[in-house]
Amino acid sequence: MMIWMNGKLVDAQAATVSVFDHGLLYGDGVFEGIRVYSGRIFKSREHVTRLFDSARVIRLTIPYTPEQITEAMEQTIAANAIDDGYIRLVVTRGAGTLGISPAKCSHPATFIIADQIALYPPELYANGMHVIIASTMRCHPNTLSPRVKSLNYLNNIMAKLEAIDAGAPEAIMLNTEGMVSEATGDNIFIVRHGRLITPPVSAGVLEGITRQCVIDLAGEARVEPVEQNLTRYDLYTADECFLTGTAAEVIAVTRIDGRQIGDGKPGPITQRLTAAFHELVRREA
Repeated sequence: MMIWMNGKLVDAQAATVSVFDHGLLYGDGVFEGIRVYSGRIFKSREHVTRLFDSARVIRLTIPYTPEQITEAMEQTIAANAIDDGYIRLVVTRGAGTLGISPAKCSHPATFIIADQIALYPPELYANGMHVIIASTMRCHPNTLSPRVKSLNYLNNIMAKLEAIDAGAPEAIMLNTEGMVSEATGDNIFIVRHGRLITPPVSAGVLEGITRQCVIDLAGEARVEPVEQNLTRYDLYTADECFLTGTAAEVIAVTRIDGRQIGDGKPGPITQRLTAAFHELVRREA
């Protein structure tokens, strides 16, 4: 496997960062997960824009232009002969001292991995998945905005551990006001009385690229998309529920905290939007 590392392709064993890198020591950095379909990077511009926006918020200067980053991703998928796969694009603060101050981090580290990913097994896409509502809350937006896709995922990881302990593949996180925010790695949607509802950005969610695709596709499919706050009650009484994310794509949720959602199968609007998303992928690829 070849990794794009600070401007050149190197063998995976040679792709290393310093133990003094603040991305490793403190989670100081940003990243993007990006899909490749039929050899083409899906929503490349949107992902690169979000990377640079995240970096700007944490005052991290990426040492490449958006065009150079895009070209580097193209080089990486070509070098690894990736036709359908996944890109992990990472920029760290770089090597510095053992203190948290980034002032002595002289140069950010940038690397790109192109590989395969399978977040959930095929049977969950066919039959739907069980999730729990975690006790671990999303960090308050005034600590660090969840719109920043940073390297520090410990908050999400603790909620994921709750899911694993409960025998579920995923967990839904609430914000500090008790409103539904998102899953540990995906955005959430419910269907209620024919309306498609997802939490607003103000609820502490990442502005997912796939989330926006589904909102756009819902309008085209004449399903009313609405952004509004949701509670546990709304999840438990939903007619349908599904998650969206770059790695997950679109996947139905059929049980929450052991409670059946709808008829316990992926619902008709979920299936319609899943098909529409796959058609969008085919068109763009």
